Amino acid sequence: MLAAPVDLAALLAPLLLSDRYWRGTLFAAGLTVAIFATGGLYRGRRHMSILDELPNLGGRLLASAAVVAIIAAMRHGSVEYVAGFMRGVALSAGLVILGRAITRSMVVLARRRRWVEHNAIIIGSGPIAGELARLLRRYPQYGLRFVGCVDVDDEQAPGAPPLIGTLDNLEQRVALVECDVLIVADPHCLEPTVMELLARPAYARCDLWTVPRLWGSRSPGGLPDHIGAIPVVQIRHTTLSGPRWMVKRASDIVLASIALVVLSPVIAICALLTLCEGGRGILFRQQRIGRYGKPFDVIKFRTMRARDEHESQTRWSIAGDLRVGPIGRFMRRTSLDELPQLWNILRGDMTVVGPRPERPYFVEKFSAEHPDYAMRHRVPVGLTGLAQVSGLRGDTPISDRARFDNYYIENWSLWLDTKVLLRTVAEVFRGGGR
Repeated sequence: MLAAPVDLAALLAPLLLSDRYWRGTLFAAGLTVAIFATGGLYRGRRHMSILDELPNLGGRLLASAAVVAIIAAMRHGSVEYVAGFMRGVALSAGLVILGRAITRSMVVLARRRRWVEHNAIIIGSGPIAGELARLLRRYPQYGLRFVGCVDVDDEQAPGAPPLIGTLDNLEQRVALVECDVLIVADPHCLEPTVMELLARPAYARCDLWTVPRLWGSRSPGGLPDHIGAIPVVQIRHTTLSGPRWMVKRASDIVLASIALVVLSPVIAICALLTLCEGGRGILFRQQRIGRYGKPFDVIKFRTMRARDEHESQTRWSIAGDLRVGPIGRFMRRTSLDELPQLWNILRGDMTVVGPRPERPYFVEKFSAEHPDYAMRHRVPVGLTGLAQVSGLRGDTPISDRARFDNYYIENWSLWLDTKVLLRTVAEVFRGGGR
């Protein structure tokens, strides 16, 4: 929370001395912050020291300065101009390092005095878990308050750290102790079993750390981290959060706003055709399940009127239903009936690309039949999704859809969103809808 604003202030500090290079200074600040973010310099750490970060910090400052210098030299032929600008870049780099040293000292001080502390549960009850528990109790500078261990069973071994429950009731224990951090140490079960459990939406708000089985493993970004002498690695692929989520949300707002403006004539025509074919009530609202299992009302153009609410909530497919008229069938085949969901995206109920939303009845049914299905609710549901553009629409295996949705969540990038959108446009033009 401290590093990014302090870095930005340091990078913009040359503007206090002169506004001659304001465009270049703004560009250099944005580029440097982006390079820092991709290098993991804004990720949470347990062991905090400016000396640990200095090689990575210095290398990325030099890389940013080199890019800025090349662009400045290409745009301005004056050696004097480029030299003056680069003096400002050098000043800001020095201030960044100084600011980092100060913020790191402040964080460590706040942790040692327990002003900043997060409740932590250790998964496992063996020797490593015991040593971790001892270290967290003795050294508050790691910012974690040990509240107990959980394991496969609740048998307390002599000398083992205190058990507060089992893996089966971990969700209740996380809520009970208001746990913020889960550390996977040495549970008495296979690692895939633990990871399948921790990928559930109930743990999406917890930071996940693990002690690597093969010691010597490096954390993302090449920055090793440790508690005492025990290496720990943060697991970051289970959900969209932090800066990644902010980037995705910002892109959603931009895309949905542009789409509503550009497609407003198409939306008006669809509304008129729906009115002509089905009469009043052109919009159809239906409860769906969104992020973290929260219900919301999805908005669509009405293509058919259900006999009653039970049929609306529990009928899986209406393909071939005679109550769907020609216009409704065309809109469903081209997915034009989904356009009102752009408003759901602006409201924050949905995202542009993500797992498609489903009704509560089927979410409960599929979650019971397929363990991976509930994991897809770690992120907001989407207007389109990787599963849908991969041919998994209509009567296709739910297990396959869940695998594609979870693959999307764990491998998200803006480019992956772009690919899904391009394939969605192709599906619309070839009429590959329901």
